[in-house]
Amino acid sequence: MDEIVELVAKLLQQKRKRIAVVEATGCGLVMHRLATIPGASRYLDGGVVAYSYPAKQKMLGLSDTDLAQGSVSHEAAQAMARRIRQLVGTDIGLADTGMAGPTGTPEKPPGLVFIALSAPATELWERHQFPSNDRVANQRRTADAAFDLLKRYLESLPGA
Repeated sequence: MDEIVELVAKLLQQKRKRIAVVEATGCGLVMHRLATIPGASRYLDGGVVAYSYPAKQKMLGLSDTDLAQGSVSHEAAQAMARRIRQLVGTDIGLADTGMAGPTGTPEKPPGLVFIALSAPATELWERHQFPSNDRVANQRRTADAAFDLLKRYLESLPGA
């Protein structure tokens, strides 16, 4: 089994929190891993894969201002996390966006990923630069980083 996902699922239930996810780089891997835990409907409401810039605008209603730094930025990740939480009506929104690889640019190289979490009184984001241009490995690392951020946030909350 997937230990970090099991721990996150347990924490979501203990803290009585519901989550929605929007993924670009992870391409649904976070949702998939969350949904493999029996009883996922107790904490997982849903989510979307919004891969392209236009999809982020059309599916999430993100504005040009939200994406002014590009769709691979901490601003975009934060806007995505905030918007999915608002759209679905959950306690937590979790988002990822980045360059899975194998290609990129000097400014946005392969393995550059932003993860964001939105909750009513909290907004967190992290920048990761994974050391590879391996697309599948970077998707897995993205999901792992998202689960780590979510775990740390849930652990910081008062008990149920």
